[in-house]
Amino acid sequence: MKKILILSLIVAVISGCSSMNSANRGASVTASGTIEKLGMSTFQYGTHLLKADDKTYALKSATINLDEFLNKKVSVKGRKVSGYPLEGGPEFIDVTLVKF
Repeated sequence: MKKILILSLIVAVISGCSSMNSANRGASVTASGTIEKLGMSTFQYGTHLLKADDKTYALKSATINLDEFLNKKVSVKGRKVSGYPLEGGPEFIDVTLVKF
């Protein structure tokens, strides 16, 4: 009985840690399109948009000045921001790399 209890406790701790880890990290995303400044919108997140052929993404970045890539065709790489999209808004990406 003692072994079952210890094994159950170990399994609970391991599964709790792995779910917290995946909840804290967004999925990696790569997308290509044209970067535009975010103007008036029905959603209130992001500083820029990436207009791809079939999809629009809201963008933010603490390390890259996205204004340098306005109206240019680029590929961006980053992580999905947890908790987004909101009510019909676009997916939200925290950009870590921009390529021409």
